[in-house]
Amino acid sequence: MGTITRSFANNITTSGVLLPASLTNNSIANVTAYNAAIATGNMVLISSQTASASASISFTTGINSTYKEYQFYFINVRPATDNANFSFNLSTDSGSNYNVAKTTTYIVTFANEANNDTVLAYDTAKDSAQDTGFANFVTNQGNGADECFSGSMQLFNPASTTYVKHFITNTNGYLSSDYSVENFIAGYGNTTSAINAIQFKYTSGNIADGTILMYGIV
Repeated sequence: MGTITRSFANNITTSGVLLPASLTNNSIANVTAYNAAIATGNMVLISSQTASASASISFTTGINSTYKEYQFYFINVRPATDNANFSFNLSTDSGSNYNVAKTTTYIVTFANEANNDTVLAYDTAKDSAQDTGFANFVTNQGNGADECFSGSMQLFNPASTTYVKHFITNTNGYLSSDYSVENFIAGYGNTTSAINAIQFKYTSGNIADGTILMYGIV
């Protein structure tokens, strides 16, 4: 039991009343500091972008040393072109170039609407091995009016100039052939330079609609 908790516990009567002696300037200051410590780990919304027939969505500001982890949330993202792949790349020069070498693993699970075709597999054809091009993390997505994907991506310590840059994505999409597909992609950007921009796009056609949120983790 911590010092603050023990102090309060010792000053609570059997009927649950807090004794006046427990409330001092020091105790209130300690409680304030304790609550501030609890607040660590909060998510801070940095940016929100909504696509409308957009070629790509880029975040070129806000990725810096302020946060050790960044989280991106994809909400109802839909391609303009049927059977399209959604992808991303990283930049070390504030978005002038998106060409960081990446190595990834690609695990996919899917089931069709008839529930007679299900798979859990590692897809070697869709992973990356030191590839500087855009890395897929949602594939073969449908562009019907009700078809989209949603999910999240974590990017760890992008401002580091010591370590490579790890990322993890988890998404679920509506496949063009009426399948529910969940993709688990993880890997690293193989650079010790600071990452300060990220871009998302379909490998074919525009982003018809959808919202991407970027949060920093305190």
